[in-house]
Order: sequence, then structure tokens, then C-alpha cells
Amino acid sequence: MTLLIIAYLGGVLTIFSPCILPILPFVFARAGQPFVRGTLPMLIGMATTFAFVATLAAIGGSWAINANEYGRLAALILLAILGLSLISPRIASLMTQPVVGFGNRLLNASGKPGAAPTAASALILGVATGLLWAPCAGPILGLVLTGAALQGANLQTSLLLLAYATGAATSLAIALSVGGKIFAGLKKSLVVSERIRQGLGAAVIAGVAVIALGLDTGLLSRLSYASSASFEQAVLDRLNVEPTDGIPPEVASNDKSIGLADATKPFRSDLPVAGPAPSLDGAVEWLNSPPLTTEQLRGKVVLVDFWTYSCINCIRTTPYVRAWANKYRDQGLVVIGVHAPEFAFEKKIDNVKKAVGDFRINYPVAIDNDYRIWRAFANSYWPAHYLIDAKGQIRYHHFGEGNYGPTEQAIQGLLHEAGSEMAESAPVAPDAKGVEASADLKHVRSGETYIGYQQATSFASNERMRADASRDYSVTEPRLNQWGLSGKWTVGAEEATLDRAGGSIAYHFSARDLHLVLGPGADGKPVRFRVTVDGKAPEANRGSDIDADGNGTVTTTKLYQLVRQTGEVDARTFEIRFLDPGVQAYAFTFG
Repeated sequence: MTLLIIAYLGGVLTIFSPCILPILPFVFARAGQPFVRGTLPMLIGMATTFAFVATLAAIGGSWAINANEYGRLAALILLAILGLSLISPRIASLMTQPVVGFGNRLLNASGKPGAAPTAASALILGVATGLLWAPCAGPILGLVLTGAALQGANLQTSLLLLAYATGAATSLAIALSVGGKIFAGLKKSLVVSERIRQGLGAAVIAGVAVIALGLDTGLLSRLSYASSASFEQAVLDRLNVEPTDGIPPEVASNDKSIGLADATKPFRSDLPVAGPAPSLDGAVEWLNSPPLTTEQLRGKVVLVDFWTYSCINCIRTTPYVRAWANKYRDQGLVVIGVHAPEFAFEKKIDNVKKAVGDFRINYPVAIDNDYRIWRAFANSYWPAHYLIDAKGQIRYHHFGEGNYGPTEQAIQGLLHEAGSEMAESAPVAPDAKGVEASADLKHVRSGETYIGYQQATSFASNERMRADASRDYSVTEPRLNQWGLSGKWTVGAEEATLDRAGGSIAYHFSARDLHLVLGPGADGKPVRFRVTVDGKAPEANRGSDIDADGNGTVTTTKLYQLVRQTGEVDARTFEIRFLDPGVQAYAFTFG
């Protein structure tokens, strides 16, 4: 229920976003019409169509994207007819006979003198508007779509999207009620009424042009994010729900300090009991161990670490998890890494095996490709830590990076409770280097950015992103936290694939570190690349996966560290140019 309220409020806030401007002319064509027969059906059609189309988008299939593109084209034609009909009924009469019917219906919906509006005409207008509506993906809509991408399209996703669209429809209805009163007053003059109708027609045509040129999801969405995201984030903070993208370093925990023990009584940690630990059944394979069950682990303290190998937050947490596994193994701690993939390539068991070797992980790893363990724990984050005591009860959890000291204290407390007599010791201090080093949080002003169309934001190429189709892109100079493609690329749901050598990706970022998840093409051939920072070789600012001249090679699908600023951290323009075709680019992360 809380998420439904949040989604509804996020939709209400959409009225403050510039990216809603292109559809306002279609909506305000209803001004002055009866609410039940004119406004309400239009808003219902708009909200339900948006929820349906957005649910299809969450599926991520190319057929859904193509169907939506055809629907958008039909809606653009339909609304262009509406605009022309508003400007001049004579123009509508010159159109072909099958189209005139639609034109006349929409003309009636738009308030032609003497025509009675019908619910059907208003509903048609609403459906057409819903097909074109592309609201800016701020934190609240991002929360909904990220959850949909992880769990797939389902009833909850559709309800959340419908709540979002209903919120937007509510704010538009309020705006229409105000505008309707003004319209009704002006309508007393026939000349003024005619001019208003023609002005609305011109605005509708302009709205169609803006959407056809992609400005509704390009320039206007970039402007709107800055203007409305802060309001949306305030809603999330007030209702205490964290978005799943851009997780802060410390999201949630129930950490408590270990109190002094009474030497005459068995030690009892003051960590609360959150309930019995869920089953560990469902992994498609186990690495470094045969399959383990909660029954087998009774009597042990268990740390369950949800991770995925290309996640920078997980990578930076791994040195601590690895150190805890080694330090407390003989005291009764069992660490289990549950690898739950974010991208399709992370479902390939050979890729996970290589990552386990690269990160020197020697504790058991359950490959949870079907998210059965993930769902059993009702988990929502990478990384996430759950501590299970010797009786099989969850006693502690922490989501995100950081909080290492309290987490280790919780481990020690549960080990003491289980009977360990280990001596007091300093917390682990792993010598993390390269990509495993902790983030420079004071200077991070750029957030995780996906490249596939399913979750892409801040795209700044001169051409509109085209789903699952090869096209040429170009980018001039992206502004802060914008990125763009140059060259011939095919953008898929999760990744962009370079079709011709010489293509590049540019990003204007502000952080100490820049990482990019890359992989070779389907043929597995290595892909050479060269990185520049502000147009020059990175030299001392190079990441661990390139040399001082910026040269590197994509040999396997993983996260590559490409920039680490050694001096003053400032906003920089990053560019990576690929000398061979076939590379697949997934996501930027920063630290």
C-alpha cells in the first residue's frame, strides 16, 4: 500500500515536470467540456494506456517495443488530425474518407461549435495521449521500473504504474477544472472562442512535432529531472522507502553494539530476532561447496551475502566479506555468497566462476539465477548482508556498502552467543586496491547509469535512441551527468552493441573513479579501446584496467575501472573509443 501511495504522489508531481509539456495541448483540448462525458474518459484512457504500455516495456522484449512504436506512430497521426481539425474543419473534410470519421470524432471531442462531446471520442483522445506520454524517470518512477526489470512484469508492476498515471491524471484534472472556468468565460465571445480553438490546434500540432522529433524524452526530460527529482526524493524520504537504483552507501541496518557480558551467565547478544531463516533451496549450482541447507548449518553462525559480480558496490564490499570468512571460519562462521544476477551475462555460470577466482573468493557461492533465494529473503538490494544465529534465526541485516564495524561486531556477538571463546581483536582492515578500494563519497556527484534502453537515462546523442535496431549516433558535448554514443550501434534492452569499429561513448562525470561494464561480442573476440579524459591521455588518472596512454582490451564481460583521478577531483569529460567492432556496453558506475 505504501508503494502505491508513493507511486500516486510521484504521478501528481509530474505536473511540475517540463517533460509533460508536449501532451498538455492534447489534454487542454478538453477544457470547457463536461467532466463526466469529456474529461474523465480522456484521463482514464490516458492513464490505463500508459500503464499498459509501460508494463509491456518492463517485459523488455523487442516485440513489445516495436508494438509501442507502431502505436505511437498511429497516435501521432491521429492527434495531428485533431490539431488540423481544430485549426480548420475544412482541412479535415479534404482528408480521405476513412480518416474523416476519426477526424470528426476528435473534432467533436475538441469542442466544435454545436457538436456534442461523447465519452467514446474522449476515450480515443485519451488512448492516443497515453501512447505518446513519456514522463521523466525520476526517483519514484525509477523505483517502479527497476523493480519491474528485476522481477518481470506482473500485477504489482501494473498497479504501481496505474497509480503513477492516476496521480498524473489527478493533477491534470485539477488543472483542467481551473482552465475550464477560464475557457467558459471566454467562450461567451464567438470570435474569442474560435481563436482559442485555433490556438489549441496550433499547440497540438507543435506537441506532435516535439514528440515526433524525440524532444519529449530528450531535452525536456533532462530539464525536468533537475526540477522535480528533489520533490520526488522528499516523498521517498518522508515515507522511508529507498529507491533500488543509486543505493546510498548505508541504506538500512539493525546494528547494535555488543553489551558487556555477565561472566556468570551464558552470553546473549542483544540483537533482536527477526524470524526464522528462509530456505537456501533453489540455487541452480553451488561453487566451492556442495549444496547447503539451513538444517545442515544449524549450530553455525551464517553470513548470507547477496551480490552480483559486476556491481561496484558488491565489489567494494567483497574484501571485507572475504576477510570475515577467513578470520572467523575456525570460530564457527560460515559465509555464503548468493550470486543473484542483474544482467543476462551474469547468469552464465562460467562468467561467475571466473569472477569468483578473480576476487579470490573461497567460501561457498550459491548461483541464484532464478531469484528463488532472493525472493525467500524478500531481498531488494545488492549487496545485502543477513546474519543467521546458531538456532537458525535472522538476527541482523544491512543493505549497501559500509557499516563494516557494526557488522563485524554483530558477527562476534553471535559467535560468542554460540559458545565461541575467541579473544577480543581489532576489526579487519583489508588492503583493498584498484576497483575494490572504497569510494571517495565526498566527491561523487554522478550516479549509476544504464546504457540499454530498458533503464537508460540522461542520453545526450543528437539522434533519438532506437530500440533493437542498428543506427548511426553522434554526440557533441554532453553536460554534467549526460552521456552519448557516436558511431554505428544497436541498443538492446540491457546493453548497446557496436556494429562498426571506431564507435565511442562519451560521459561528462564528476567523481574520483569511473567504471564501465563491458564485454566482447557474441564471437568472444577481444576488443581494443582507447580512453581519453578531457581529450587527453589519462596518464596518472588512469584506472586499473588501462595503461597511462589510455589503452586497454575487453577480454571478458565484467566491470572495468577506466578512470581514477589522483589529484583534485573535478568534473571531466570521459570518452572511450573502440578500435574493433562487437563490444557490448552495459552500465557506468562511479566511486
